[in-house]
Amino acid sequence: MPGRRVVFLGPPGAGKGTQAKRVVEKLGLLHLSTGDLLRDEVARKTALGEKAKGYMDRGELVPDGLIIDMISGRIVQAKKGFLLDGFPRTVAQAEALASSTDVDAVVSIDLAREEVVRRLTSRRVCRACGAIYNLTFNLSSETASCDACGGELYQREDDRPAVIENRYDVYEKSTAPLIAFYRQRGLLHSVSGELGSDKVFAEIMRILAA
Repeated sequence: MPGRRVVFLGPPGAGKGTQAKRVVEKLGLLHLSTGDLLRDEVARKTALGEKAKGYMDRGELVPDGLIIDMISGRIVQAKKGFLLDGFPRTVAQAEALASSTDVDAVVSIDLAREEVVRRLTSRRVCRACGAIYNLTFNLSSETASCDACGGELYQREDDRPAVIENRYDVYEKSTAPLIAFYRQRGLLHSVSGELGSDKVFAEIMRILAA
């Protein structure tokens, strides 16, 4: 399945990042996560990062123009196919993407609001290496350091309850027309995020093999 052009949709905490890493490793695709790219821009204090930071801290969508500028050049470099994680998030972004490249499949990993809040408020990130842990699944509440490198673990500002609730509201409002956009084009496939990581991965691979 070389050269596949895939879009992942799903609310924050649905496991898009975890599944994306497995899929790109299996298929040799370029992984383009807008969340990771934006956080990198913010950390490097680029002009785009400075503009985006305020929106991210409030759990709001970064404006289309900023996202499209950031992602368009990277898509051109994806000669062996790509997997977009976190883009597009609006119909305007989807139309901008469609004007520059075709998409083979859109996979929506669905997860209820209550489970999103539970997962994300339990998430911790290593300040040194970026490894992600979860108090519910793989980390005791007493642990304060990374198993991989011993770095300090912290909770991201956008993983606090009030911000998560706002992020989910924003996601629902923006994604309803986006899901309709891709369903009308016969590209949309839905997978339950409740299945567990291995079953979600197997279902995604089945979809992409079709």
